[in-house]
Amino acid sequence: MQTERSTNKVSNIRQVLRAAASKLALLPHASPYLEAELLLCDATGKARAELLTWPEAEIPESDLVEFKSLLRRRLAGEPIAYIRGHQGFWTLSLRVTPDTLIPRPETELLVELALDQLPADAPLLVLDAGCGSGAVAAALASERPAWTLVATDHGLGAARVARENLCKCAHGNTGVVNCDWLTPFAEGSLHAVISNPPYIADNDSHLSRGDLPWEPRSALAAGPDGLEAIRALSEQAASRLRPAGFIALEHGFDQGRSVRAILARQSFKAILTHRDLSGRERATTGRLPD
Repeated sequence: MQTERSTNKVSNIRQVLRAAASKLALLPHASPYLEAELLLCDATGKARAELLTWPEAEIPESDLVEFKSLLRRRLAGEPIAYIRGHQGFWTLSLRVTPDTLIPRPETELLVELALDQLPADAPLLVLDAGCGSGAVAAALASERPAWTLVATDHGLGAARVARENLCKCAHGNTGVVNCDWLTPFAEGSLHAVISNPPYIADNDSHLSRGDLPWEPRSALAAGPDGLEAIRALSEQAASRLRPAGFIALEHGFDQGRSVRAILARQSFKAILTHRDLSGRERATTGRLPD
């Protein structure tokens, strides 16, 4: 007599990850197996090491339902950082929401440049302009307790997220201001301005690809050539910075020459463009005269 076999049920860790990764592979720019693991970690409360150590372990039905809900959101294109509500940056885990850009590894170059170019133990006032999640300010504050980090953003939602991240990740040497760029600051009050401003042209086709349609457009696009925010920042920084004040601006890989010219018109000196780990021009720095 032939025994009737029940339908194979996809319910252990290995099976669930394989099935999810095969679906995620259809998404452009996805990391299918890694994303499946991260979403399963969130659904089950397990660490990735635990998933890898016991791949035959059965997943409780309630956790499986939660995982499928998270997976549906990702398959609809929602960025995994927004689904999970946090993103790694520098040595930190930061809260992110649709009110903020998703912190990206390229922006860590700004942190490296500030740490390298500014004295570590001096009581500096350093501004993260247009801070979004507060990633740059939080990273610098965590490394330089002698500095005072102030983060600004014109979006109220972003400012709230930045405040939460700075309270969690920094040493109390921080503040957040809901404002437009550098407008509240007095002339000659700042030692450094660090910023990852919007720098994509309004009609750039990249705005409709990948994670970008889900992110706040005001934090991405900046006029017909993508340089409106950088022009405004450079002009304001020229009056708010102290003599020999330092500026570091992230920009597009093809904007280095234009950003150097913008800074030169505002009387910045020692202007240099720096490349990211992919070898692309990614940030430009300068200083005001002494």
